[in-house]
Amino acid sequence: MTVLLRLTSFVGRPDDTGISLQTYAQRPVANHPVGDDAWLTKDDCRDINFELTRGTNMSVTTTPTPGQPMQLPARSVAPNPSTRSAATVRDAVKIYGKGDTEVRALDGVSVEFMAGEFTAIMGPSGSGKSTLMHSTAGLDQLTSGTVLIGETDISSLNDRNLTQLRRDRIGFIFQSFNLVPTLTAAENISLPAKLAGRKIDPDWFAQAVRAVGLEKRLKHRPSELSGGQQQRVAVARALASRPEIIFADEPTGNLDSLAAAEILSFMRSAVRELGQTIVMVTHDPVAASYADRAVFLADGRIVDDLDKPTTSSVLDRVRRLGS
Repeated sequence: MTVLLRLTSFVGRPDDTGISLQTYAQRPVANHPVGDDAWLTKDDCRDINFELTRGTNMSVTTTPTPGQPMQLPARSVAPNPSTRSAATVRDAVKIYGKGDTEVRALDGVSVEFMAGEFTAIMGPSGSGKSTLMHSTAGLDQLTSGTVLIGETDISSLNDRNLTQLRRDRIGFIFQSFNLVPTLTAAENISLPAKLAGRKIDPDWFAQAVRAVGLEKRLKHRPSELSGGQQQRVAVARALASRPEIIFADEPTGNLDSLAAAEILSFMRSAVRELGQTIVMVTHDPVAASYADRAVFLADGRIVDDLDKPTTSSVLDRVRRLGS
């Protein structure tokens, strides 16, 4: 049986599977409820057809928008990642609403996320940690300030180029996994590269799969996997395209403690053994202890920065912030 799906069939609200594609193929609207029409625009993506057959085969055909040649931005790789910044935020301000309803989610935040480092962003609810991640990842636009991915100022990019940057240079791991239910684990892992029209290096693909222990689950669909296994697929998907930086939004929030520990160990190994860069938003001191660094926000400002965090040192900082 052959099923043909168009990208527009995945359009939906944040609780739909459509969001699993929006970071790679369309302009998202973060933090705001929107109508269906706001998720996809003619100028924001190409017409992409998926042909899914029984088994593990998947083919993707892409057609550039008329008058727009398909050009993918080059992805730079630094020879010594420890000496460069993977992402830089300068004087970031993000304001929602106006007048009496104004909320200053970010209030002059400046921070660097170094390449080859695992950074946790922490803070109480409403502190601005998710807004900082979304803005740095190009999922939301700052009111003022600058965000650089490598040396690219993302505020200078038009919608199409920003979409391509997210797809080609940034990886995403979400709390709710965001896997496409009709695709196998292998197909979900390959999806970002397929959308970009790139071939995945088979050796790197195998390495990413081994890193998260999925060798025996590649032919399974999400419904046939546990929550922990689904999140492993999401981690492997983020790794497979070799992004410059991965943003993880509460990646263990829907997992039990054992599965959470496995996922965090995989993420830490990806940084230490594969040279990946990861920025993770979390409220969990145990999760933060897996990171190389923890940045603390309160009321839209960075209030502390901790190297080599432990569970106890993070708890101590959290208590100080709450007092």
